[in-house]
Amino acid sequence: MFSCWLSRLCRGLSTPTGRVTHLIQGSLSRRLMLSSQRRIPELSSFVARTNTCGELRSSHLGQEVTLCGWIQYRRQNIFLVLRDFHGLVQVVIPQDESAASVKKILCEAPMESVVQVSGTVISRPPGQENPKMPTGEIEIKVKSAQLLNTCKKLPFEIKDFVKKTEALRLQYRYLDLRSFQMQYNLRLRSRMVMKMREYLCNLHGFVDIETPTLFKRTPGGAKEFVIPSREPGKFYCLPQSPQQFKQLLMVGGLDRYFQVARCYRDEGSRPDRQPEFTQIVDISDVFRNTKVGFLQDALSKPQGTVKAICISEGTKYLKRKDIESLRKLAADHFNQEVLPVFPKANRNWNSPVAKSIMEEQRSELIRLMEIQEDGVVLLTAGEHRKACSVLGKLRLECADLLEARGLVLRDPALFSFLWVVDFPLFLPKEENPGELESAHHPFTAPHPSDIHLLHTEPKQVRSQHYDLVLNGNEIGGGSIRIHDAELQRYILATLLKEDVKLLSHLLQALDFGAPPHGGIALGLDRLICLVTGAPSIRDVIAFPKSFRGHDLMSNAPDSLPPEELKPYHIQVSWPADSEAEKSSLNQPYHPES
Repeated sequence: MFSCWLSRLCRGLSTPTGRVTHLIQGSLSRRLMLSSQRRIPELSSFVARTNTCGELRSSHLGQEVTLCGWIQYRRQNIFLVLRDFHGLVQVVIPQDESAASVKKILCEAPMESVVQVSGTVISRPPGQENPKMPTGEIEIKVKSAQLLNTCKKLPFEIKDFVKKTEALRLQYRYLDLRSFQMQYNLRLRSRMVMKMREYLCNLHGFVDIETPTLFKRTPGGAKEFVIPSREPGKFYCLPQSPQQFKQLLMVGGLDRYFQVARCYRDEGSRPDRQPEFTQIVDISDVFRNTKVGFLQDALSKPQGTVKAICISEGTKYLKRKDIESLRKLAADHFNQEVLPVFPKANRNWNSPVAKSIMEEQRSELIRLMEIQEDGVVLLTAGEHRKACSVLGKLRLECADLLEARGLVLRDPALFSFLWVVDFPLFLPKEENPGELESAHHPFTAPHPSDIHLLHTEPKQVRSQHYDLVLNGNEIGGGSIRIHDAELQRYILATLLKEDVKLLSHLLQALDFGAPPHGGIALGLDRLICLVTGAPSIRDVIAFPKSFRGHDLMSNAPDSLPPEELKPYHIQVSWPADSEAEKSSLNQPYHPES
């Protein structure tokens, strides 16, 4: 049997030739021979269960079973529901005097205590079956029981319908993980990752390779976490992306590589980029001769534009307070003014723009945006990227509002994918618009048709960058990389003004016959969040951080005493006004709300 399995294994893998093959096969055969001589018990000697709580059915009637689980529910000290990660099963607590010790254990153990019960699988009495439970046709007539571990008073009930604050869930994450929803999310995540690996490795010849967690600072990207080393003044950085390793692996001939990688970014939360601006309309030409002040001001600037989206049936479903909340959202999160226009309605809700639009502009707006009778237009003006971002966000907010009023716009069971392409290669820096930064990352290749513009009009160059969107959410992004060392050096040093010494290893690698290559990174957390319908990616991660990056369960990040920092040549310098904060480090921690 083992030799047949070994033959299949060898045929299924691309093994090296010659003497090395025999060494591998010989070593593996010896290990298999040794393991076959030892009988490995099917179950741990500590856990003597015969079945899980969720697998017993009518076909098991009459069988003697031993189950282990948490006490989920107890009713009238007659019935007890036992739970493990496979499901629920009802246990009948014995009432006769001879089983008083068993009854005492099962009746006095607190909820969520861990017990082991042994007994017989029997049918539930006629009319008492529970069709909502997979095990609802049977129950366990208990003969013996053992309390494996008692449970203290819980900070919250382990029930999905019980409302709990997120801070409390994160503080007691090990309890929150027992809930049905978290169990479902994490087990589905595991199955999805396994299917990904099978698909990529078994069907398409990809290689799963782990890349280092400790690396060096990378220019032109998100802020990185800094890790001190024992060498004075020298630090590691946690990679915000395995981008450089991808390229180096391509240079090394591993042309199909993937990994489920950790990416570390030391930055606060920010509004999601909204690629949905492909359905936003540019109406700048309609207002070239407008007398409206803020529109004139926006169009007079180089990147100025007037953009708008139309909310079909908006006047029918949206109220004045909804429109005001949308305007407030745009002002608070984007510092952007958004105005409502009602081109076909006999009301303007005191919109100053509606009063100022000339009749020919109104008709042109209706034609260009295909506005129907109940349509509402949300209009904004300003820098192109900012205008697109705010309207992309408002478009999703409007969809939520309309669906809350009963209008069905999005089928939650339908997965709709789209690609977003033709991004600009560079964008003006927010803090200094005269300088450039990469729209994606500094290793993205320019569009072949636009390479000639790099030296004259770099802002007009498109990139070979692509984003994948699922149901309005960006779930992945990637690009074709630069494989020419001189082009990469020019973009880094001349256009982005980065220190090329930090990337000398990559530039050197590109000089040694780097093939053209590209890739994509999928946001696994966000993808699984969409598949499960979870409201937050924190609901699909076993031990996530809070909104502010804190681990509320372990109180990380935490302070270190000076003697532990000394080997790393680090001394904490406290600002004069931070003495109170310094002393508070020794105070009890109160989780954020």
